[in-house]
Amino acid sequence: MSTSSSSSTSSSLDLDSLPYLNPSHDRRIAFITGGNSGLGFYTVLQLYLHGYTIYIAGRSKSRCINSIKELKNKATEIRSKYSSQELNERFLGDLRFLEIDFSNLNSILTAVENFKKLEDNLHILINNAGAMALPYTLTTDKFEIQLQTNFVSPLVLTTKLLPILEKTKDKFPKLPTPRIIYLSSFGHLFALKYFSLTNDLNYSPNFIFTWVRYGMAKVAGIHFMKMLTLRNPKVLFITVHPGLIMNTNLFAYWTRLPMVGIMFWCLFHIFGYFFGVTSKEGANVVIQCSLDPNLTVENDNGKYFGPDGNESQPSLIASNMDYAARTWIWTVHELSKRGITIPNP
Repeated sequence: MSTSSSSSTSSSLDLDSLPYLNPSHDRRIAFITGGNSGLGFYTVLQLYLHGYTIYIAGRSKSRCINSIKELKNKATEIRSKYSSQELNERFLGDLRFLEIDFSNLNSILTAVENFKKLEDNLHILINNAGAMALPYTLTTDKFEIQLQTNFVSPLVLTTKLLPILEKTKDKFPKLPTPRIIYLSSFGHLFALKYFSLTNDLNYSPNFIFTWVRYGMAKVAGIHFMKMLTLRNPKVLFITVHPGLIMNTNLFAYWTRLPMVGIMFWCLFHIFGYFFGVTSKEGANVVIQCSLDPNLTVENDNGKYFGPDGNESQPSLIASNMDYAARTWIWTVHELSKRGITIPNP
């Protein structure tokens, strides 16, 4: 990924060209949600290979521990193919588990406090965890499940960790600017033209409005990144659309629907064959945006990068700053009613 006057990136994503760290001299911390599977797994793998200490935040300790074992085995396999020079220049980082549940806001607050007890610095935060194609369900916090998982919880986590990233910038002014990555989705295009979070869209047929609710949540996620960009010059905010990740686990609800599920399964595989990317491929652009030292606050803050690693544009609704401001105001108000204070951006 090279930065030019247009800040466009190379369509050829070369992960080997990104900086490799020696943790004994340059210890840097990454925090990723949902890093135990899918795209998150391969994102963690590359960060680990590049020398980062990564906190894998997830609900299930057993699943994350198993993933950590698999990641270490995968890294050993990759390093077995390195040359002697590469082995002398590239060092493994560290993998750690941190419990968090995006369907429970108190869990997020607890996770932040636990992280602060363990680390003073944070260089990269990757909001990777998400929920897709789920039927209408309310969380314990009384938010629709997709809205909370894809938007409300990432916003709470990000704003609570933001002071640590800002302090990291002050402490290490010569290092690349700490950055926050939010994973967007093609599904944000499913949002309604007249955007408003005041309507929970609990309508029939539910399986159709499942996608609309998902689109609204992802648009709101883009909105909060844009709002935070406005007044936080010490941190680089980037939104990434990693491509159409064709993982059937993400569509379990839809594939189990009577009749509709069979048709969806067939269309899913046809569409995936022509347009889909693997989790490994999707992780490449996330890594590029996470590690490229050429990306700067001055030139790239608040930008949206597509699957090829080039700067792109989200939908008009997602780009609308009036809608973004309304999203922020609504969310701050709703969180305040639940006892959670979010400072203005």
